Amino acid sequence: MTKVQIEMTDGKIINLDLYEDVAPITVENFLAYVDEGFYDGLCFHRVIDGFMIQGGGFEWKDGLEHKEGRAPIKGEFKINGVENNISHVPGVISMARTMIKDSATSQFFICVDDATFLDGQYAGFGKVSDEESLENAIAIGKVETGNWGYYGDVPCEPVVIKTIRRV
Repeated sequence: MTKVQIEMTDGKIINLDLYEDVAPITVENFLAYVDEGFYDGLCFHRVIDGFMIQGGGFEWKDGLEHKEGRAPIKGEFKINGVENNISHVPGVISMARTMIKDSATSQFFICVDDATFLDGQYAGFGKVSDEESLENAIAIGKVETGNWGYYGDVPCEPVVIKTIRRV
């Protein structure tokens, strides 16, 4: 199990345990982005209270600006032929993707409530490691949101990741 820490610009921390034994491709991909500092300065750009907070693909520069990631990876979940029994319960981190099963790149989401309807369809690859981290993720889920151009559920005030690092 690998431990990582998301440090927000407001000083709040989200500690995560990553399960490479369950989702090795996904964890390797996420850690490659972490190790190169890709996530530094990006924001949680999609926030839905009672569901999840999503980040890893946009920075805020007078609005959302997409940051291009590497090539997509294989989706490690049941409907894609991969056994992954991580359930999307509060605190689980999972890869975001399009309708294409093998489309995940850098974007991830953290469940802030029960989202078990996603089980078998998205690659869960870890979980917050302590109660304070879960509370910090849930607090992000409660920020005021609105629309920004094409995008909905965007925080009205940017919620920015200072860095993600291994610990």
